[in-house]
Amino acid sequence: MMRLVVITREDFAPDEAETIRRLLDGGIDRIHLRKPSAPEPELRRLIESLPAACYPQLSLHDHLSLAVEYGLGGVHLNGRNPEVPAGFNGVVSRSCHTFGELAECARTTDYRFLSPIFDSISKSGYRAAFSEADLRNAAARGIIDARTYALGGVRPELLPQVRTWGFGGAALLGCIWRDTSVAGLRRTLAEIERYKKE
Repeated sequence: MMRLVVITREDFAPDEAETIRRLLDGGIDRIHLRKPSAPEPELRRLIESLPAACYPQLSLHDHLSLAVEYGLGGVHLNGRNPEVPAGFNGVVSRSCHTFGELAECARTTDYRFLSPIFDSISKSGYRAAFSEADLRNAAARGIIDARTYALGGVRPELLPQVRTWGFGGAALLGCIWRDTSVAGLRRTLAEIERYKKE
């Protein structure tokens, strides 16, 4: 079964805590709280506005010590935060942009993002970096595997393609946050469920 994570917008969205809760209730496996410029008190407020039952399914990209303090389920490593915080024992993920990085991080992470796979929805000019042949070759060599998640321009209708390239999951951003009304989110989650099964 393909695993799906949603990455938050960089800014704080209206009713973000409620959207996160609805995403988790709607079948999303994990939410990545990515707020690179947010002061710690603002990120703390977002965490505290969520039910504690959601905490095991949250991964932090910044202010990683909060993951230990609140008992959150995951931390995501990147150039800003390359080290797991002391005392953290949960899920560790990492951002990768080359096959070399993927291979290098395989032993020290539970899963990795490889990006950009498609042209980005949320970042203008952020284009796909890998050819289909490159992706298939990396999967055949075991570099892309069940613990590698596609990131960058992933939309529900592309999930079957992501699976054929050997990815075990996908990270969604732009397709989620463009319409977080109750009806919009319900429509997006229904599309995800449909294409996840194809």
